[in-house]
Amino acid sequence: MAYEESCPFCNPHQDPEQNIVFENESCYFLQHNDQQDVLEGCGVIVPKKHHANAFELTREEWNDTYELLQKAKEYLDEKFSPDGYTLGWNVGEVSNQFIFHSHFHIIPRYNDEPLAGKGFRYWLKQPENKREKLK
Repeated sequence: MAYEESCPFCNPHQDPEQNIVFENESCYFLQHNDQQDVLEGCGVIVPKKHHANAFELTREEWNDTYELLQKAKEYLDEKFSPDGYTLGWNVGEVSNQFIFHSHFHIIPRYNDEPLAGKGFRYWLKQPENKREKLK
């Protein structure tokens, strides 16, 4: 099994603030206590094997990610009753990935949030994010 000793997602049991909500053969659905203050109910699906990004996942890991996504939605709908979801992968530093173990974000969204209606495209489409044209 691919593994990195210093990786928090390879070692979710070592962080007392990290909760393994459920798991299947190849993946975990994790919720970290430190993330719940602003992003209530948020979590990540991570493969148990260490992969730097989503492009390295096996077909089994993709299928198990899908399975946990459906289970996570059912769990989050029942526990938090969100009005929507933001889902996504960050791949590479430029996309704000800072734990280099593939992880799929599941972020419940609520109508009463100050930023309701604004997803990741909103931030990426800001004029200050426009690249200069190459000559």
